[in-house]
Amino acid sequence: MAIGQSSSGSVLLAYEGSIALVTLSHLGRLNAISIAMWHELTSLFTQLSGNTSLRCVVLRGAGGNFAAGADIREFPEARGDLAGVMLYHTQVLAPALAAIGACVHPVLAQIEGVCVGGGLEIASQCDLRIAGSSSRFGVPINRLGFPMAPDEMRGLLALVGKAATLEILLEGRVFGAAETMSKGLLTRVLPDAEVADDVMRTARRLAKGAPMAARINKQTVARLCAQPGPLAQSELRAFFNYAESRDHQEGVRAFLAGQEPEFSGD
Repeated sequence: MAIGQSSSGSVLLAYEGSIALVTLSHLGRLNAISIAMWHELTSLFTQLSGNTSLRCVVLRGAGGNFAAGADIREFPEARGDLAGVMLYHTQVLAPALAAIGACVHPVLAQIEGVCVGGGLEIASQCDLRIAGSSSRFGVPINRLGFPMAPDEMRGLLALVGKAATLEILLEGRVFGAAETMSKGLLTRVLPDAEVADDVMRTARRLAKGAPMAARINKQTVARLCAQPGPLAQSELRAFFNYAESRDHQEGVRAFLAGQEPEFSGD
């Protein structure tokens, strides 16, 4: 079945026995995630978490790519001012990432091709990540003139720690699967042609395990790795003040125009 099927992309849902197959699909956009798709991810993972017949969820992208981050074409309208930026990150992206991370079933990411920006944020919320050797990773949003929002950073920071998170964000590089594995972001890397089969073998292996044990393991890990509580509204507003800066507006403008941004620090 297709969830949220439209010209702005779709989230596809299928089942193989007790395994749910969730596919990000935005043809021609490297599966860039639109606002509609973020909302559907929230709804879908909430629904899947309540389905007691499931044993595992596989999250993947269509057409040989995982996801190229958020759909920047929506930025000028959806994130045009401080209020829009805050709404976008706290009410659109954050709930979707939280729903994936809170899913009671094991969530396995099948990563092929591009996995950058919001795609990497999604992968960081999964329990296991199996990638192809030619897949590419990174968060090059410094070229857009904005930082990673707190609720989006939580998953990446918990996964790879302070040093690697700062390296990824400050350098803004796109790097390969071997380097990503060395940073602790991946479960394993395989030849591209073997990824899909290995993911399904792994999903079936997970599905054979005791579901209660899997749920308790996930809950215990989350409790033992408990993170600080949410930022206060005043802290969030201070963070999102970059929204109306010249550099952020220049970064988005230059990206959409296919030009190099000229940042001034304002």
